[in-house]
Amino acid sequence: MAFGIGRGLTTPLLVINFILYLVAAALAGWALNRDIDSSTGTAYSVGNAATQWFLPLALIASVVGLASVLTGVHHVRVYRGDSLAAAHAASLIAWLLTLLAMGLACKEIHIGGPRTKRLKTLEAFMIILAFFELLYLLSLHAGIMADDRAADNTTTRTGPKTGNYGTPAASAV
Repeated sequence: MAFGIGRGLTTPLLVINFILYLVAAALAGWALNRDIDSSTGTAYSVGNAATQWFLPLALIASVVGLASVLTGVHHVRVYRGDSLAAAHAASLIAWLLTLLAMGLACKEIHIGGPRTKRLKTLEAFMIILAFFELLYLLSLHAGIMADDRAADNTTTRTGPKTGNYGTPAASAV
């Protein structure tokens, strides 16, 4: 791949993203459950006014990020152009959703107010995930650039190495 970027960089980023997205999905699921319970009066609220918008989006971004990691694992396993395109598209969608969740996390931090430690951790995870998903997206983009360069440098030489081109019967005459 371009600039020496290949499986050596993509694989650790996949592992990091998988762990971070899994923890973020668990935290977002817990906080969403807790927030739903607070609306029925059985528990206390977990956050401020931005929480009702942040939690569903963080959960969706986490699940789409996990799907992006799975397409990335498939791409690293087969390492072909079509799997690269699928991994790149899934990664781009996951990164954009993570950016939306990161924006709401920043808004929630800005508002302040009562928030649990787990919700603060989820906010930090979404901000960190936006950075790591961007790194993973850039490593895949470097792979696309390397595939384009490799396609441009290929020669379509046919025939034996003696300089005779064409069919063997025509070169024998």
